[in-house]
Amino acid sequence: MTSPARSAGPAIGALPGRGRNLGLALLSFTITFWAWNIIGPIGVRYAEELDLTSTQLSMIIATPVIVGSAGRIVTGALTDRFGGRIMFTTLTAVSAVPVLLILWAGEVGSYGLLLLFGFVLGIAGTTFAIGIPFVNAWYEPSKRGFATGLFGAGMGGTALSSFFTPRMVAAFGYVATHIIIAVALLVVAVIVWIGMRDSPLWHPNRDRVLPKLEAAARLTITWQMAFLYAVTFGGFVAFSTYLPTYLKEVYGYGLTDAGARTAGFAIAAVIARPLGGWLSDKFGPAVILSISLGGAAVMAVVIATKPPPELLAGASFVAMALFLGLGTGAVFTWVAQRAPAANVGSVTGIVGAAGGFGGYFPPLIMGATYDAEARSYATGLLLLCATAVIALIFTIYLARRRAPDTAPPA
Repeated sequence: MTSPARSAGPAIGALPGRGRNLGLALLSFTITFWAWNIIGPIGVRYAEELDLTSTQLSMIIATPVIVGSAGRIVTGALTDRFGGRIMFTTLTAVSAVPVLLILWAGEVGSYGLLLLFGFVLGIAGTTFAIGIPFVNAWYEPSKRGFATGLFGAGMGGTALSSFFTPRMVAAFGYVATHIIIAVALLVVAVIVWIGMRDSPLWHPNRDRVLPKLEAAARLTITWQMAFLYAVTFGGFVAFSTYLPTYLKEVYGYGLTDAGARTAGFAIAAVIARPLGGWLSDKFGPAVILSISLGGAAVMAVVIATKPPPELLAGASFVAMALFLGLGTGAVFTWVAQRAPAANVGSVTGIVGAAGGFGGYFPPLIMGATYDAEARSYATGLLLLCATAVIALIFTIYLARRRAPDTAPPA
């Protein structure tokens, strides 16, 4: 039997410094997510310069999600052992390397290298699995939904990337943009190392990684939440990475205009995530998740009808973002409530990986089902609707039963 590590002790009131540490975790998560999404916002540029097909473009946009997803499994388990400070510092600094490799691949005009280095770029997407156990250890159970939701707002790094990356390329050039982002990653890594501390209630779990992952994989809650997060966060990632291409193909927007509208989508989801966590603390995650999934199913059908720009189309995408954001906050409130304390990092890693994988396949499906003659992605959107309905039914089922491995109340 493994010796459990305590992610948090009994509630003793607000821990001094928890706001600063939450802020630093949010900063690191945001900048690494910016780097993780650096290909999507300028994917149209790669398509034009390399004469890529819709499927090829979908591949280079979706490839960073692979490592960003699978890597979270190991990252979560390592966070249980080494703590958030070491892990945030290390992965933020390391993420600068693939950003520079993408720069090189783009400069030499190699599709193969873009795929290869895009795979490595996925490292930047693993930091999410650090933040959930790190933040959990700083906050008492009644505040964890809001706190983890606020940390999760760092997924707004994709919004920053969508908005600023195309503009930086236009203003400073392709090479300078990637160098600036790489330097920013290194600067944030230094700031995190100097200013961040692990919670005094956190203690390292020094068990081997594979047994910890195996223990987390045996928990029913792990796979229940993995499926639901694959739908909610996966939907967000898919839209955030593929929306610039979608807006260009369906509505004819240019690179900068499409990036600005994608940023608006991501910002709406970012705002909704901590709101989803807070509401889940108040009303229960199952209720909020049901609202999220039902709303996403409806909006997928609405978007498939190609509502006219600007007002109707914009409102439709913002509504979709709000529903998906609420769902991402609700899922990890459920994780915080039900996962055993010693396994939070490992469970988070697996659930987070599922969310990333959930964002990997939709862009490929969208590219494969695109109707060029009708300029329509209706088939892919209707598949999203069906998936959301299935997840909604599953959520209602979970809400009506108590899982046998539910964590004891704090």
